[in-house]
Amino acid sequence: MSEASNQHLKVNNNTLTKQQQEALLRSVLPQCQPQEGSPANTFTKSELHDLEIAVGSVQVGPRSNNHNDRKNNKINIWDLQTSFQQPSAAVCSQDGDVEEPKEDSACPQDAYGAPSEEMPTMDWHGAPRLHKNVHLPRAFRNQVRQGTFTSPTNGVCPGFLQCNLVVLPQGPVAFDFLLFCQRNPKACPLIEVCDVGSPVPHGVAPGADLRTDVPKYAIYRNGELEAEVTDVTEYWPQDSVAFLIGCSFSYDGELMNAGIPLKSAEQGKNVPMYKTNLKCRPAGSLQGNMVVSMKPIPALQISKHVEITSKYTHAHGGPVAVGSAAAIGIQNIEEPEWGEAIDIAYDEVPVFHACGVTPQSILMESKVPFAITHSAGHMFVTDLPADMGV
Repeated sequence: MSEASNQHLKVNNNTLTKQQQEALLRSVLPQCQPQEGSPANTFTKSELHDLEIAVGSVQVGPRSNNHNDRKNNKINIWDLQTSFQQPSAAVCSQDGDVEEPKEDSACPQDAYGAPSEEMPTMDWHGAPRLHKNVHLPRAFRNQVRQGTFTSPTNGVCPGFLQCNLVVLPQGPVAFDFLLFCQRNPKACPLIEVCDVGSPVPHGVAPGADLRTDVPKYAIYRNGELEAEVTDVTEYWPQDSVAFLIGCSFSYDGELMNAGIPLKSAEQGKNVPMYKTNLKCRPAGSLQGNMVVSMKPIPALQISKHVEITSKYTHAHGGPVAVGSAAAIGIQNIEEPEWGEAIDIAYDEVPVFHACGVTPQSILMESKVPFAITHSAGHMFVTDLPADMGV
């Protein structure tokens, strides 16, 4: 175990040394070792960290009557197979309830999709702080990976940052897209760019796999939608560059806490999204107009809505228009290009925010040869708090 661990193992009532603890962990978890290309009987720091969490969470046999054992957080191991089963993880939902996933993977690297590279620790200066309830999005992503959740993510895991996904082959188009995001931060607030070839977003969700952890994906070729799938492993380019862009679903939790309803989520619908006449600044081969999403907001809560959303500049920020759809070129609010139409009550006002479907519209208009994106409304849920410390 690592030096920072406060866990202690006992076998036959004898406390093990650090070396004996490590040997025990390795001997009882053969399914986890080794990673391809790694020396035998080795774990990455991330795997060992997850094992420590599992060891510290299990309760083996009757609760100890020894006060000192409980005080020192010691665990008496009598059944190794039972002892190292992962604790069940709760999946967060929009109403705050928790659900149990169908099944759990046998070991940490299986649970995170077995990425090929060793996961680095988040020890660089300025590294983001993960949410204190990080087990919730990880359990949710496990549900997504198993194919048991394929719906839109509005209202899901409130309090966590959600992201749009764009994956391009390394080359001029990927550079143009990076430049496009830099030039159009309202429509494309860039959160993370993965290493070339990597599906692991180390900076926002260490150990996640972008090939499997989004509820639904869209595949584009030459500017045309080819397919929508729930796993893009077979489509993923070897020289991929994956971009994560902040999503307005991220502030759903704070809106709900303020008593502002999420009408689409309440009705089990995807949010409506529209093309507009608002031009984005071109970047190389990429050009086009902004896409917006719409929320019907009670008229008496508009000022509170603007106050809350304006803080989230990393998730599109405040609205680009309030009230008039025609002012931004939307001809018929009942016919969104993406998502589902939603009724607007007499005491509600349509509020339009920049949307992360803008890249999909740009990629189609620019006839990009190949791209993978999230399907509209189906986001990647990160381990970061929604406000990112704002």
